[in-house]
Amino acid sequence: NMCLQDILNYNGVCFIDPHGDSVRWIMERIPANRREDVVLFDPSDAECPFGLNLLEASDEYEKDFLVAQVIEIFYKLFDPERTGIIGPQFEHWLRCAALTVMAGPDGGSLIEIPKLFMDKRFEAKKRKFLKDPLVIDFWTKQMASTSDFHKSEMLNYFTSKFGHFMNNRVMRNIIGQRKSAFHFEKLLAQGKILLVDLSKGKLGETNAQMLGLILISKLQSAVLRRATIPVAERFPFYLYVDEFQNLVTDAFASLLSESRKYGLGVHLANQYFGQLPAKLQNAILGNIGSTLVFEVGADDAESLPKEFYPMT
Repeated sequence: NMCLQDILNYNGVCFIDPHGDSVRWIMERIPANRREDVVLFDPSDAECPFGLNLLEASDEYEKDFLVAQVIEIFYKLFDPERTGIIGPQFEHWLRCAALTVMAGPDGGSLIEIPKLFMDKRFEAKKRKFLKDPLVIDFWTKQMASTSDFHKSEMLNYFTSKFGHFMNNRVMRNIIGQRKSAFHFEKLLAQGKILLVDLSKGKLGETNAQMLGLILISKLQSAVLRRATIPVAERFPFYLYVDEFQNLVTDAFASLLSESRKYGLGVHLANQYFGQLPAKLQNAILGNIGSTLVFEVGADDAESLPKEFYPMT
């Protein structure tokens, strides 16, 4: 109802639905004069797959930001407790490979990262566009001096994290495209309506989570780029995310403290605080302006009173 009210008020919105029911409910109630503003992202529509490329960047600053987001996403998917499954070596390989894939006028996608290590011609094609000396050294010194045996061991460990998405036709057709079907910068500037159906029943939990994380990362990048435009032109845009604990990384916490200045209103829904890492809990409680408490679980009932002024 809150999202529908924003739509009726001609505001821009993004609604990310992990079930699909709410998106259908909203679609049925969008007035005729706003239907041309709607972008419906339904990944289960295999006949017309929308491209969603996390590595599509407009400048070097955005490249660095998106590469950092890629690393955060892989931690979220494969090592949320930071146990060492994703570690410094994986980060190093992923950072250098992502920057290499993004090099050149054509750019690249997540799906193409493993190809760098298995296709020498593709590697050489991308390397000729590199300018970062550290990334160049990764290929010309580190990889060149690594034995085939150790390279093979690391490669199996590295590429296994991509297999789930590379071998899934739906995911490959979406995140394998180099050009995204829509761009958050335009959605924000033009007050569009983005409705995202991430139904776990149709996509599978891991695929839905991966796409949700990419969407949030792309939105975060677009919001931060609003720093380059005058305050008067930062038109309000409203984000709604259900079960958001599955779709945000630790880096998202910084956006909560800065969202107001960039004209972003954030509505996040989940079941209880225990679903969230401590850093995100603190970011939420530290940035909300008003608190209303209804019936909650025992653990939340103990922690929430500290957010209210003490009784005197």
